[in-house]
Amino acid sequence: MPIGTARMASHSLLGSELHVGMHWDDSELLARVTADIDRPAVLLFPGPQSVDILRNPPPSPVTLLVVDGTWAQAKQIVRDNPRLAALPRYSFEPPSPSDYRIRREPRREYVSTIEALCHVLGAIEGDRERFLPMLAPFRAMIDRQVECIDRLRVRRVKRARPRVDDAGSRGRTRASHFLRERENDLLCLVAEANAWPHGSPQRRPGSLGELVHLVALRPASGELLELVVAPQTALAPAAAINLGLDHDALMGGVTRDELLARWHAFLRPSDVICAWGSYSLKLVRESGGQIGEDRIDLRALSAALDSRRPGGLEDHAVRLALVGEPAFARGRAGVRVRLLEAIVRRLLAGAVPLAPA
Repeated sequence: MPIGTARMASHSLLGSELHVGMHWDDSELLARVTADIDRPAVLLFPGPQSVDILRNPPPSPVTLLVVDGTWAQAKQIVRDNPRLAALPRYSFEPPSPSDYRIRREPRREYVSTIEALCHVLGAIEGDRERFLPMLAPFRAMIDRQVECIDRLRVRRVKRARPRVDDAGSRGRTRASHFLRERENDLLCLVAEANAWPHGSPQRRPGSLGELVHLVALRPASGELLELVVAPQTALAPAAAINLGLDHDALMGGVTRDELLARWHAFLRPSDVICAWGSYSLKLVRESGGQIGEDRIDLRALSAALDSRRPGGLEDHAVRLALVGEPAFARGRAGVRVRLLEAIVRRLLAGAVPLAPA
């Protein structure tokens, strides 16, 4: 399981800053650090023009920018932010393999972010032993993960395959018990995008689109977060109609930075995010937003409990004869978050069956 070690490193380094996002060229942060002539900004990221920082560290103080995420995410960030990519670039070959034993790196010479910082800061400061204590919590975390994996392997016992009826009943019971235990932490999430058709020049390859509407609802308390985000790219012709929002509402939305700030302020560490499939979660992540560790895919859960494909959210709600409460958020996302709430409440009630035969 990949675990972002940049946050772990930021807690270990006084004066360091940790910022979350995918788009930085127009950010005040990048403008600030690149304007500091006393500590010029440099980027730690491999490339054909990069300098080996272990052999040739900067001769004077610098502001070191480090991109964290999966390797695919890191490449995308550097690729999509030309001002960031244009910074003087450093890289290195680690003197020893990564200790990240619970994750396989794409290449042998790749290491985690916290390990990279340990090596690089030691070279910059001229003291290779000084930052080694940073790795103590990282190694302890890895040891704990390996211990848990080994314990689970030992406990795994072959059992007779239960009958489908029994498995379905137990599955519904377990799901209902878990939801009841975490009822106050459940958070229904719907995110919508300004999505041009695949293959059009306005849509980046592999992108889900540009997040322009986010609605999150806590069923237990009724707390609601709704954010319409002004698109940074041209609005797709059918976007306003598909999203159920008028053009002026979309163009008058908040900035992406405000979206992230308000989303992160609303999100609690204990939240269990309930979404239909993975689209909303991926869209929020692609936009630079954080997602909690605990999540429930209501589509996958419905499929498992019903022993059938649930289809789209609206189709599933019709089949169950579910009617959401009146939407108090705008557009299609406002309707969908109410349907998610209705599905969650049905699961909390332990309704059997989840769908008519």
